[in-house]
Amino acid sequence: MHPFASYVLRSYYRATGWNEDNLYANLTRSSNAILDFSVPRGLHLSISKAPNGLFNTSYSMNAMPSLNGSVGYIFTSCNLDVKSSGSVRLKDMVERFKVYDQPRRPEGKGEEWLAGERVDTRDYLLYGRLYLPTGRLDALYSTRLSPTLQALVATISDPRSTLSSEKRSRGDNVSNVMFSLQHDIGKWCSEYTYSAEDGMWGVRVLHNFGRLRNPTEPPEDLNSSPGTRPKRVDEEEATGGGLKGRVSAGAEFYISAKERSAGVSTGIRFTTLPDATPPSFQLPQPSSSPLAQSSRSPPSQPPTTITALFNPMMGHISAAYSARVSRDLSMCSRFDFNVYSYDSEWTMGAEWWMRRAASKYEDELEPSLIPPEQPSVPVPQAESVDIPSDIRGVVKARISTNNNVSLMWEGRLKQMLVSLGFVSDLSSRSKPIKAIGLELSYFSAG
Repeated sequence: MHPFASYVLRSYYRATGWNEDNLYANLTRSSNAILDFSVPRGLHLSISKAPNGLFNTSYSMNAMPSLNGSVGYIFTSCNLDVKSSGSVRLKDMVERFKVYDQPRRPEGKGEEWLAGERVDTRDYLLYGRLYLPTGRLDALYSTRLSPTLQALVATISDPRSTLSSEKRSRGDNVSNVMFSLQHDIGKWCSEYTYSAEDGMWGVRVLHNFGRLRNPTEPPEDLNSSPGTRPKRVDEEEATGGGLKGRVSAGAEFYISAKERSAGVSTGIRFTTLPDATPPSFQLPQPSSSPLAQSSRSPPSQPPTTITALFNPMMGHISAAYSARVSRDLSMCSRFDFNVYSYDSEWTMGAEWWMRRAASKYEDELEPSLIPPEQPSVPVPQAESVDIPSDIRGVVKARISTNNNVSLMWEGRLKQMLVSLGFVSDLSSRSKPIKAIGLELSYFSAG
């Protein structure tokens, strides 16, 4: 389950029109959501409050295995539509498999006028969290320098008393300041970072092949019905048969003068087109009978994402295939291999959305999958659409060749968000359960 601070940060990105998914760091986000989910450890409680759209507070406590907690504050320049834990869209709080829409050039919030004068403001977000009793302080400052340029400053301040004796003898300090500059024009997205603690400079770049989507036009699958949609030939559909989609490729390079080290990696991602969404993901029409809905034709291709990463200096290769095989079930497999040590690992996982028995709506829809009432009517934005949901929760499972098995359920009980899971080691008879945990989160708005 996303922490409240992550939920607010994503709401801020949506409100300011920033596309965080168009980053090289998030190239494998779809497969990571299924295979790399984090199981809570021990008992974790979190209570948050959004008294208004600009200011948010959060308090958390770990009751097990040791007693500690934290206090966090968030302030933004723009008014955010933050929901309470009882009404927030469950899929907005869970890292999940998703096929993203065509990349677009960020446009920002647009012009702002007051009394006939233009009063555009530079959006920003301030976040701070103090951990008790360690005294560690985390802080983040994010601001939009222009519609296509965003700057971030992240800091960590940790007292020396929390360091091990070995680190204190070497004079190490985990306190750090990191600067990041992100430039996104839709087709290209680049990121430049600097870490003060180890003097590391880094550059990441991602290129999306194919056509960009105009921010004012609806997604492809909403322009017209499949039988009347005009055919377009471009880079995305020039592959002929098989799965049709678009390709994104990127790389990163980093070097540390202090550590006298460097690294490089490259990756590629294929994802199906938005119009590959099955018809069964749309809202049923009032006149449609259950028999007519069940007789819909199957999709031409399932929503699919294929990624491959290669680190030549470390010799690490990773390839993942993830797809939504039905309305509520997504599956993924990943193979990791090292060309130097010949070590390998195969990981498989699944994500299953649970629903109530009496279903009025077929899905907690993505905004890009909501058909407009009339073709000429613009498609509403994601945050302006409030769709009732029959989703009760999601079950995630993961198993790998290293004998680790993880299982987690995330859902909502009354007005509270809940995460419950465990990690097991099948090779250990003395301690088959490595970790088990429960996380409870409650937040209110207004």
